[in-house]
Amino acid sequence: MSDADTAWWREVRFDRAGLIPAVVQERGSGRVLMVACMNRESLALTITTGFTHFWSRSRKSLWKKGETSGHTQRVVALRVDCDGDTLLVEVKQKGPACHTGEGSCFFRRAADGRGKQRSAVALDWVRDPAAGGQAVLDRVYAVIRDRKAHPREGSYVASLFAGGLDRILKKVGEEAGEVVIASKNGAPEQIVWETADLWFHTLVALGYHAIPPEAVFAELERRFGQPPRTTPPRATRRRARAAPRRTKAKTRSSKA
Repeated sequence: MSDADTAWWREVRFDRAGLIPAVVQERGSGRVLMVACMNRESLALTITTGFTHFWSRSRKSLWKKGETSGHTQRVVALRVDCDGDTLLVEVKQKGPACHTGEGSCFFRRAADGRGKQRSAVALDWVRDPAAGGQAVLDRVYAVIRDRKAHPREGSYVASLFAGGLDRILKKVGEEAGEVVIASKNGAPEQIVWETADLWFHTLVALGYHAIPPEAVFAELERRFGQPPRTTPPRATRRRARAAPRRTKAKTRSSKA
């Protein structure tokens, strides 16, 4: 263990039971996915394996997140707060984080009878709406990748993957055409509907190639404020095949 590692461990303050709470946050969306406890051993496993491990107070045992469900959490960053008594674990979540199937364990929100947030006692619990923006795309992509890895009977996504890349690309082309038609018709609701279909099937195409949405976001971020580039990266362009050169057949003249 290096001096830097030793210094980091000295900053972590476990409680009397040898535990420390770990807040798990999703990379990209910033959503809080869950809170669980770690002991020294589970924290060490988290660091060495790159996947979250926790200590179950009820079962009195170590457990790896997603060990049975497959909904693992790959660690991107690990932070300790100013007091050293709470960890923040930034992860890339595979599938839903909550055992209920919800993306986050914090899907319920305190609200009064009118559905408005307030600071008071005697609150009702209401289901929080799904996070928007990039988080939605990340969640849909996670399901798409799960269907590719674990096909389910009756799954539309699984059927697309079973049909191969050509079937997926055919759907992307069809949906792009539908967006064009909807736009020509000038119908906002239809444009939104068809664009959602196009985005979904584009995510399936990305999933086929194991390219996460964040790669596209990163490219858009890179382009922001820059002059447009008219050609894709050289590595992704197909080299045009040169047409075969036609040569006249040489004939040998024979003397009569």
